[in-house]
Amino acid sequence: MNIMKAKRILLTKLAVLLIGFSATKAISTELSVNNANATSISRVYVDKKDPYLMIRKVAGKTFKRFADSEQAIKANPNLLKDIVREELMPYINYKYSAFKVIGKHLKKTTDAQRRDFVPVFREYLVTSYAQVFTLYDNQEVDFAPAKDFSKKKIVAVSTTVLMPNRDDIDVSFKVRKNRKTNEWKAFDMVAEGVSLLDSKQAELGSIIRQKGLPYVTEMLKKKSERDIVFKNRVSKEKISKNMNKNVKEG
Repeated sequence: MNIMKAKRILLTKLAVLLIGFSATKAISTELSVNNANATSISRVYVDKKDPYLMIRKVAGKTFKRFADSEQAIKANPNLLKDIVREELMPYINYKYSAFKVIGKHLKKTTDAQRRDFVPVFREYLVTSYAQVFTLYDNQEVDFAPAKDFSKKKIVAVSTTVLMPNRDDIDVSFKVRKNRKTNEWKAFDMVAEGVSLLDSKQAELGSIIRQKGLPYVTEMLKKKSERDIVFKNRVSKEKISKNMNKNVKEG
């Protein structure tokens, strides 16, 4: 696989994640944020007790922050990392996802190795999300009606990404309930039936098996330190094309 194709596949997978977290303008206007300047930090509290409402609110809050900071982001794209850390990551169960990625190799790792891996995996997610947010172009999302989750530990929040003049994309977010706090956090995204977490588990799991968790930790640390750069519009126009095929290949 050549470098350009590999990059396109990665952007496709991450772009689907981005689009899934986008929201309609109606949702965004419901949020009360500080608009004093382009770098203001949103102070809206999002209740984690309702997984469906949480996804809606976090989406609107995050993208309103992007809009408020548009000029500052263009001048310094790495500001996207700060926004992701502050607005999105509090609602992502990155520790659970990290342990799922380690998977069956967990017993072959030490407690110290896992403690080193989790924060690095978090920063890897921050950089991944921030990079794909450069592709944001006001895509709208139709949220499926909420279902009774009173007896559930894991729910899937289903959405449909509306793609003008192209096939719409079905995306669902897996959200898990913390038994101690009764709060929900997202831990996986499934696009057109393909789990991003399962894909990462397969990709990184083989490296963990061959070279060990410390090697993967250092590898992800380097990836997380990359600067955020804006891609050209040609790449963005290819996001939805052959999405399912590209996600599987990645």
